[in-house]
Amino acid sequence: MRWGSAGAAGAALAVIAGAFGAHALAERLDAHALSLWETAARYLMYASLALILVGLAAAGRPHPLLPAAGWALALGGAVFSGSLFALALGAPRTLGAVTPLGGLGMIGGFLLLALALRR
Repeated sequence: MRWGSAGAAGAALAVIAGAFGAHALAERLDAHALSLWETAARYLMYASLALILVGLAAAGRPHPLLPAAGWALALGGAVFSGSLFALALGAPRTLGAVTPLGGLGMIGGFLLLALALRR
């Protein structure tokens, strides 16, 4: 997997989502929904920047934990942010039960990245 490219695409998507929320959704969503949208965009950016780091680390000093870090960050970011985007747009509140799983995925990805970069 090309983690750097995936991270750069995710970062672009995070900027697009943030701008869309600030401009197109600002008049359509209540304050709570806008807050969810902003949180989703912000954490998508965090996960995307970390994926860029995974890609740079893999290119410079490959480590066996880097692919796992990349997958955890990518899937965790998608689940966390995706569920918050959906909730902001009116998805059933029960979808919120999967949001913490995405957060755990991102946390795991960051910890795996830390271990891979530790040496």
